[in-house]
Amino acid sequence: MKRLAALVLLALFCLAGRGQIVNRLKVDDDTFQRYAWGRMQMYNPANLALADSIYNVGVAQDNYRYKCLGLSLEFPVRFAQGDYERMDAAVAEIKDLLKGRPETRAFYFQIIHEYCQYLIFAGRASDAMLEARSMGRIADRAKNAAGKMYAHRIAGLIQSYRSNPWLAIQNFEKAAEYCKDAGAEHELPNLLILIAQEHTEIGEFDKAENYCIQAETYQEFFPSLRIKTLMTRAFLYNARQDYDAFWKCYDKLVADPLYVMQTESDSRNELDVAYLRSRGHFTEALAKANEMSSARDRHELRHGIFAEIGEYGNAYGELSLLMEQKDSIYIKVQNEDLAILDAEMNNAQLRARAQRLKSQNEMTILIGFLVLFIVAFVLILVSQWRLRQNTEQIRAKNAQMLHSRQEFRRFFDHMEEENSIKLKIMLNRKANSIKL
Repeated sequence: MKRLAALVLLALFCLAGRGQIVNRLKVDDDTFQRYAWGRMQMYNPANLALADSIYNVGVAQDNYRYKCLGLSLEFPVRFAQGDYERMDAAVAEIKDLLKGRPETRAFYFQIIHEYCQYLIFAGRASDAMLEARSMGRIADRAKNAAGKMYAHRIAGLIQSYRSNPWLAIQNFEKAAEYCKDAGAEHELPNLLILIAQEHTEIGEFDKAENYCIQAETYQEFFPSLRIKTLMTRAFLYNARQDYDAFWKCYDKLVADPLYVMQTESDSRNELDVAYLRSRGHFTEALAKANEMSSARDRHELRHGIFAEIGEYGNAYGELSLLMEQKDSIYIKVQNEDLAILDAEMNNAQLRARAQRLKSQNEMTILIGFLVLFIVAFVLILVSQWRLRQNTEQIRAKNAQMLHSRQEFRRFFDHMEEENSIKLKIMLNRKANSIKL
């Protein structure tokens, strides 16, 4: 049951209605129709050829939009093939192509959300958490409700994967709050089912059923929800030991042709084990439990069956193996938490270093401007001082010249006065000599 919350969502992701596939990158209609067809059969290996053809158009036209569409068709197939290296490379190229393009955030958030689901399935919850937190930070800065919704949903899936149902519920509920603001009401029923599954896990059956009822109101618009809600109800009724209701749900599921198409084998095996146990077919239930691909789920189911039929030695053996699995998972979770902490510390250090460099650059620029200002101010002061000095020198020279002219004028006036006196004396002398 623990893995069902993530598994059912991912198994049905490719079966979303055609109306939910949006031309977010604004490519031509023909290319979008080809892309939409690929998205509807997203795990089909034939999508690799389609992805290449669309990507090559982007290369020929140097158009990042076509490249992104091609890569987004490629990485789900790489995941299905277990080629995680190429999956990571495709997503990394998408992120690089969309860097610095805020108009493509809707497409970016959708792709990263899908990628995170695959990381969880691959057991890389720490990587998924880092991606989700990065997406959340970008969404917060951009005030983008869709990004916040996807970030919380991934956080919820990770907490479900880690057997933390209360934290999972908190994140799923937060994601549901953002659905309306994001214009993504089609995502709400999936979230309601996920919340119902977590409430079932902690024994809050009435709440779980209420969320199932809310999700079922969307079935008219999203027919694929029928299998989801039926399966969620089946596990709910089995956990509540309401076997009549459980058997009715089980019969409806196995008779539905979409049941096998829309669910993965472990979820079907787990439901079959629950059905066989409820009917008292314990030998068949043990055989079906052995088909589980997850060792943890296999030991957990076998432990329950042996305990129910009174084979306590075998039950204890399965419990011991189960605890070993849980211990290893606990250690893995601890390591993942340490990896997340280490990565975030490294990111924080990088951000701090970048901030320091930015501050240093700003300080350098400020000091440069200050030095230039001081130099300019000093030059102005020196120029003013020189100007005053030159002015004073000119004034002194002018004063000296004026004084010289005044002295010359006084000397000239004195000479004129002296000559005048001499002339008068000469004239008097001449007049006296004539009289004699």
